[in-house]
Amino acid sequence: MASNHSATEQNTKRHKVEGPKKHIVAFIFSILLTFIAFATVISGEINKDFIYIILLGTAVLQVFVQMAFWMHMKDRGHVFALIGILSGVFVVFTCVIMAEYWVWW
Repeated sequence: MASNHSATEQNTKRHKVEGPKKHIVAFIFSILLTFIAFATVISGEINKDFIYIILLGTAVLQVFVQMAFWMHMKDRGHVFALIGILSGVFVVFTCVIMAEYWVWW
């Protein structure tokens, strides 16, 4: 009976809840990144090449924020989702490279 009680205690361990604080910080960071991208494009005084670099940088940061905080990829147990995302990135990257070669040659 005592061994049954200890097994029940192990099964009833609760998952630690993050709380809204990290989500609010991630939301504010996402809004800030969006505002930076919008302000960069709307200004018109910045070189177009530099605008592309800023847009690409903010987009990459936005992807990491979305994946880490909203899709919870920073937590354990998301291996299959991560493999699927990385496979999709590999396929898209390969298609872009192949399209570039097709146009050039």
